[in-house]
Amino acid sequence: MCDNHDHNPENVSRRAALRGGVMATAAAAATVVGGTAASAANAANPYADPENPTLPPSNMKLDLSRAALVVTDPQIDFLSPKGVTWAVVGKSVTEHNTVENIETLFKTAKAAQMTVAVSPHYYYPTDHGWKFEGTLEKLMHKIGMFDRKSALDLEGFENSGADWMPQYKKYIDDGETIVTSPHKVYGNDTNDLSLQLRKRGVDQVILSGMSANLCTESHMRELVEQGFEVAVVKDATAAAIVPEGDGYLAALTNFRFVANAVWSTEEVVEKIRTAS
Repeated sequence: MCDNHDHNPENVSRRAALRGGVMATAAAAATVVGGTAASAANAANPYADPENPTLPPSNMKLDLSRAALVVTDPQIDFLSPKGVTWAVVGKSVTEHNTVENIETLFKTAKAAQMTVAVSPHYYYPTDHGWKFEGTLEKLMHKIGMFDRKSALDLEGFENSGADWMPQYKKYIDDGETIVTSPHKVYGNDTNDLSLQLRKRGVDQVILSGMSANLCTESHMRELVEQGFEVAVVKDATAAAIVPEGDGYLAALTNFRFVANAVWSTEEVVEKIRTAS
């Protein structure tokens, strides 16, 4: 015999609502668990791209006829265990495979006959007469980073901290790569990079090199201000990790906010080959 209570429309409605509520709760729980897992993954890798980005995606299209690869400070003091900064940048350089990725960019750009420019950092004896410096300038002057004997003298330059990484020399010293005048603090507003690029009809820049939150970021900002379209190669740079902060993480945030695109080395290689 049927229970009239079960056929009461109000009770049926309540049971349906209850079942719906349970299902909704289960779905919400699954979402939370999935979100927690994603959050945990991002926590494990603070450099990972956000799962649900808010910023608009890049629409930068690479045109090799007006593009250049620019590498900041591809020098021993930043990128070699023999360099004076290795104790603080070594972990980041190693984690991002920075040395190898920069070489991949050089090799790929040269094969595509792209314009390639290097923006180095040098200090001459007269630069040590500055009356004031910023925090990192003080440190660089103190440890002799990027020091050269003279703007007109290469004695002692070979294999010094100011010299190129050995594996890059065949790309930089080929007679075609632009080697700009040195930048003295961080950005290219103190050298002739923009002039050199403009004279070659370049208005797109693939940017890499050292150090992420210092020279690389400063070059990005100045180039953007000068009207260049800039893609930063996120795994072809690195930065110091010190108690005061992680320079790479700071720069990565600003790359995402300011650059026209943030690409990996693998993505750049594919884009150059597709555009060739």
